[in-house]
Amino acid sequence: MEFVIVTGLSGSGKSSVMKALEDIGFFCIDNMPPQLIPDFAAMCNENAEITKVAIVTDIRGGAMFFKLEECITKLHICGIDVKVLFLEASREVLMKRYKETRRKHPLDEVSGGDIGKAIDAEAELLSKIRLNADYIIDSTMLSTGQLKEQIAGLFLEKASDGMIVSCMSFGFKYGSPQEADLVFDVRCLPNPFYVPELKHKTGLEKEVQDYVMSFPQSQELRDKLFDLISFLIPHYVTEGKSRLVIAFGCTGGKHRSVTFAELTAAYLREKGLRVRTLHRDAEKK
Repeated sequence: MEFVIVTGLSGSGKSSVMKALEDIGFFCIDNMPPQLIPDFAAMCNENAEITKVAIVTDIRGGAMFFKLEECITKLHICGIDVKVLFLEASREVLMKRYKETRRKHPLDEVSGGDIGKAIDAEAELLSKIRLNADYIIDSTMLSTGQLKEQIAGLFLEKASDGMIVSCMSFGFKYGSPQEADLVFDVRCLPNPFYVPELKHKTGLEKEVQDYVMSFPQSQELRDKLFDLISFLIPHYVTEGKSRLVIAFGCTGGKHRSVTFAELTAAYLREKGLRVRTLHRDAEKK
């Protein structure tokens, strides 16, 4: 089991990190006292469905938080390979973030309401934990997308594993899908609907796919679309997008659109991407 404890300075981006970890398959829990973590880890270890766990524990836990070292020792004794990810940012950026969000710092009472003093006090209290962390990320200059990319780089073999691509087919007569990021209209291609033996089949069947792709314009469109999609996907990954929906539309959503959705899905799988297919209107009468 992959087990990650996320901690660090308040306002440094722990919530964004948890969202990024969740997107790549981690079971995530926020603000758990360290004393509870070993028992929870043991429960997860007994569940074969849970292979990745991430837990945030930080200064919000008060005195309980300083049992973190003891907690990590217990996890190692139990044979759990725990990693500690420490988030930080510059004092100036943390002060700016607190002023923008108007949230109260966990050490607000101790510092008498002085944000700067609270940040300095927290940094001092966490200095030893930071020193022993497995990973340290400074979010000072990072956008949310760049932060997600760093998380993917740490916990995935390749960053693109963090994104799921959905290849969808639909019929324009039933309306365009609102969830689509990219929409391609393939109504410009010859329609199998007018071939009697293909009319009641769908693009999931080889005969229909062979017919659609037998035309030079279909092959040229496929090649151009594959080239465009191959160019776009790395940029979406860099921006931290976790889900990309590519939709192909034809008149009824049964033949041409299904064919192109299936071919694109197969092409992207060959490139090692995580791909799903959805044929919204293929079974409609």
